[in-house]
Amino acid sequence: MTATLPWSGRTDHHCFGCSPRNAAGLQLSFEDAEDGLSAQFCLDKHYESYPGVVHGGILAVICDETMGNLIVMRLGVPALTTSMRMRYVGVVRVGGRYRCLARAEVKPDLVHATAEILDSAGMVVGTATATYLPRGSQL
Repeated sequence: MTATLPWSGRTDHHCFGCSPRNAAGLQLSFEDAEDGLSAQFCLDKHYESYPGVVHGGILAVICDETMGNLIVMRLGVPALTTSMRMRYVGVVRVGGRYRCLARAEVKPDLVHATAEILDSAGMVVGTATATYLPRGSQL
């Protein structure tokens, strides 16, 4: 089932990661999945680092977007990233099909989240862990 963000209909929503109105952005969309949230993506050479390889910073954005938006879906409020660690264990190729899967554990003041980037065969090619600070109202 497609997950809808609370601000998705706003005309001032221009998020680099998930706004369909940001032509330079990733335009990610999210689906409920496996006790979490997922985003499927296939990136072109505009997001390239080495020839044919997606830039690692873009993969970090995808993980952060998926984890952060999972928190929005669960808590109903935005959450600010306080720390994040990426681990790259495989190559993400330009033009390849991938999926980011995020899960989160809500603590009293912070939310701890994890994400995996999976290739089309289901192999993990990247992981992220992060901590988020929920905000009491919409930004």
